[in-house]
Amino acid sequence: MKQFFLLPSLGIACSLSLSSCGDLGSMGFNSDATGIHSKSVFKFWNPSNLFRLTSANNSNRFYPAPVSDSVVKTARSFKRDKHGMPTYPDRVRHRVVRTTAYSHEENEVGVPWRKNALGTYLKYGAVRSAAADWSRYPVGTKFKIKGLPYTYMVDDYGSSLVGTNTIDIYHPNLSSMRLWGNRHIEIAVVQWGDWDRTLNILAGRTQYAHTRKMYYAAKAKVKSGKVVRN
Repeated sequence: MKQFFLLPSLGIACSLSLSSCGDLGSMGFNSDATGIHSKSVFKFWNPSNLFRLTSANNSNRFYPAPVSDSVVKTARSFKRDKHGMPTYPDRVRHRVVRTTAYSHEENEVGVPWRKNALGTYLKYGAVRSAAADWSRYPVGTKFKIKGLPYTYMVDDYGSSLVGTNTIDIYHPNLSSMRLWGNRHIEIAVVQWGDWDRTLNILAGRTQYAHTRKMYYAAKAKVKSGKVVRN
């Protein structure tokens, strides 16, 4: 699902894929841009830095709070993924992450109606579903987004997420998905998922390239002893 928009100050027409959004910060823009997301203001940094999102109105419990300066400072000391986002060791629970959005209404090929990778229903209540690379966020990982009251749980994955630190946030409809778009937010991991369960599930899905890559990456991480088991 794509949305086309124009950045007037840059004079460039862009196509934004909302479920696997491109990182405009990585393109070298270093200016303010408004209008991409309602009620929000984006600050783009140069490619070697992260960019931050601030919200003009958080009253409807949809918009995250700004990322803390201390979290941004800590992020600079870690290796980056292809989107320029930090790869944290598990001991660091407060982190800045790139998020995208997805919905079952996208009707992607091979994706059952409103079901996650576990075969259960996607959640959107007090607890909400999220997708990620399970070798970085094992199945069952729970986290909070700064400024929002919900608990998010990793119960899904996607091929475009593998090898990145991006988290894809589930939304029940396309309008909500588009409104979220691509956001860099602060999260706090409140509970790490189950590494044994992660490996057991992925071991039976190694016929697919993306799940095979997650399986061997997760297996190597567990073997290294660098995982946190709460």
